[in-house]
Amino acid sequence: MEIQPFTIAIPQTTLDDLRERLIRTRWPDEIDGAGWDYGTNRAYLQELLRYWHDVFDWRKQETRLNQFPQFKTTIDGLGIHFIHERGKGPDPMPIVLSHGWPDSFFRMYKLIPLLTDPEKYGGRAEDSFDVIVPSIPGYGFSERPHEKGFTAGRAADVFAHLMTDRLNYKRFGAHGGDWGSSITEQLAFGYPEAMIGIHLTDIPYHHLFTVNPDELTPDEQDYLKAGQTWQMREGAYALIQSTKPQTLAYGLNDSPAGLLSWLVEKFQRWSDSDGDVERRFTKDELLTNATIYWVTETINSSIRLYYESQQQPPDTASKKTEVPTGVALFPKDLIPPPRAFADRFFNVQRWTQMPEGGHFAALEEPERLANDIREFFRPLRNGR
Repeated sequence: MEIQPFTIAIPQTTLDDLRERLIRTRWPDEIDGAGWDYGTNRAYLQELLRYWHDVFDWRKQETRLNQFPQFKTTIDGLGIHFIHERGKGPDPMPIVLSHGWPDSFFRMYKLIPLLTDPEKYGGRAEDSFDVIVPSIPGYGFSERPHEKGFTAGRAADVFAHLMTDRLNYKRFGAHGGDWGSSITEQLAFGYPEAMIGIHLTDIPYHHLFTVNPDELTPDEQDYLKAGQTWQMREGAYALIQSTKPQTLAYGLNDSPAGLLSWLVEKFQRWSDSDGDVERRFTKDELLTNATIYWVTETINSSIRLYYESQQQPPDTASKKTEVPTGVALFPKDLIPPPRAFADRFFNVQRWTQMPEGGHFAALEEPERLANDIREFFRPLRNGR
């Protein structure tokens, strides 16, 4: 199937409609002194919406995104959007970077140049990569699945076909976080002969439900308890998205204020920001990500991935992959696991505990993440 160049070009009527909706926002009340305790802080959201309406320049962000070579192709009946940035070194290694939720392919925009041209940023030219960043089907500019059953495993199938059948890479590496870690793991299970290695920033959550607590080490038992506590305090979003995503989507798809509230709270809670989300992300970054969701109307199809994966959990959840694995853990990520837990499911050959950073490592700590990816894959390159 043919690959076509792709340029982001949002109709002006879509942007005008967004601005009109921003003006018409109807605000709920808020408890005095609530801060972020009850969810997204109203004063901050009002500030961010004013910026979205008065200052934010989508055309400027569109131009920045279009500096990356982007393409579309059709795989399994779905139109797939992806960035394909060639490496600048003498023998670049191909790597697919898989994003998660509530972000998008935009998650990787700082990481791409650090991997394709490491010498420019103080690294070694021989560590360069050909970087491929697809949008998960149902996210951003990839087509939305129209049938039941599109899981992280199905996304891995699509990405594997993209890498091998469309781009003609016989073997490649993979990196991911959030849903991207699940997709990357499924690449290792489904296509081990094609995988040079995989690199993760978290251990996919479904493994928490496959272990016998009585067989865990004390550190692993503490991790399991921390996961249960986190689920009670922070996990309501996942329960809604895993059970009734359609009900939620009507409000988020209709109200930019509602959409931004749902997204920005995760960036505030899950990042290493000490409660000040703009310590880690600029307004332009937060709004570029939100605008991608808005203009493509993909909030419903993105959260539907939770429902589909809940209905069809991977049959590999209790198995271990032998593909070489690197893990970089950032301290303010959701629930960083102990090494013993990761060893149950992965052939861990590099384990890095970062000094700072959170769930959105590629945006928060791109230099540290890029360096870890380079160092993990360096001894594996000759195995191509």
